[in-house]
Amino acid sequence: MGGSNENFQRVIRPSNIQGGFKPGAGKLTTGVGNNRRALSTINRNIIAAPPHPCAVQKRGILTEKNGASSKNPVIPVHRPVTRKLAAKLAGNEKQPLIKEVVKPQAQSEDCIIIDADVDYKTGDDHDVPMFVHHTEAMLEEIDRMDSEVEMEDIIEEEPLMDIDSYDKKNPLAVVEYIDDIYAYYKKTENLSCVPPDYMTQQFDLNERMRGILIDWLIEVHYKFELMEETLYLTVNLIDRFLAVQSVVRKKLQLVGVTALLLACKYEEVSVPVVEDLILISDKAYCREEVLHMEKLIVNTLQFNLSVPTPYVFMRRFLKAAQSDKKLELLSHFIIELCLVEYEMLKFPPSLLAAAAIFTAQCTLSGRKHWRKTSEWHTNYNENQLMECAKLMVSFHEKAGTGKLTGVHKKYCSSKYGYAAKANPAFFLIDNEF
Repeated sequence: MGGSNENFQRVIRPSNIQGGFKPGAGKLTTGVGNNRRALSTINRNIIAAPPHPCAVQKRGILTEKNGASSKNPVIPVHRPVTRKLAAKLAGNEKQPLIKEVVKPQAQSEDCIIIDADVDYKTGDDHDVPMFVHHTEAMLEEIDRMDSEVEMEDIIEEEPLMDIDSYDKKNPLAVVEYIDDIYAYYKKTENLSCVPPDYMTQQFDLNERMRGILIDWLIEVHYKFELMEETLYLTVNLIDRFLAVQSVVRKKLQLVGVTALLLACKYEEVSVPVVEDLILISDKAYCREEVLHMEKLIVNTLQFNLSVPTPYVFMRRFLKAAQSDKKLELLSHFIIELCLVEYEMLKFPPSLLAAAAIFTAQCTLSGRKHWRKTSEWHTNYNENQLMECAKLMVSFHEKAGTGKLTGVHKKYCSSKYGYAAKANPAFFLIDNEF
């Protein structure tokens, strides 16, 4: 008897199970043969089986109920597991999971082992247990979600780049505060803007005179070899002053020269002397007039010279665009063309900077080109830039014509990489696009 139990415990391990018990014999046979019953019958018995004395042991230890003989051992009972669920749990769909199902009987405690290859779907739908339906539905939903995730991975857009990763060890880059700084610039840029129709308040000036003055100042700025930010601040000071102060025509050049002097004092290390500025204006004004106009401008503007100009945004946006020298020079050429044009005052500085870079990228690549990283840092998408970009293309087209050619001459030199000779991005203003 003891040997029989020992042999039985040895053969019921999952790796040794090859067949099942023959009812009434109490011994293992090598195959199920005709002893295997219909799965629908087994499932029905599992769902609504009458009470029976079979004992269940979770860890496979055999027990005897009411003094039952060891000839009628009890096999552990497990819930049926579908092959698909077993593959999900095991992580490999090719590995079968053996299932053991016991049919409870009132008269006999003999149990039958069910082969794992039996498919629940062979029976009628009403014979399949409800939890099998739920399991199949869950697995189908998982498969569907996995396929959607895979498709999203395929069409995923380019990732955002950390444009400050290389400057973390540079204290001058202030990486910890750079995002807050530009958020503040974006918030306060409207304070540096002027009404786009302020020239209507000038009784002796018009927008053409403004264009002539700024075109001349661009040439003066180039001859003095001043910093780029000095030019942008000079134009900003002129517009802000003319927006609130009426000026006669013969004093307009004095306003421009004095605004250049103030910008140099704010931005430059080496500031041109007043006599130099008088000389370039053909001695039309004396020193006292320049100093008087300087006091008038700073008092009118309430000494507010710290304003975000397009150049401030250009530096950040070019970094986000991963620009090279060619793109940088072309962007500056395009935006300096806009400084001369009065109608561009309706755009805020950040939009002008973003549109200039976008137009320059389109010019160099021959197609619309605006990276996700640039959109993130500028807060402008292609549609928001198109109106301004189309005007920039038209300015680029006529840059070498007419009387206002100061910017074109400047960027036709080798120092500025002959940026003005690039072909305009005409496809941006084409109706087909």
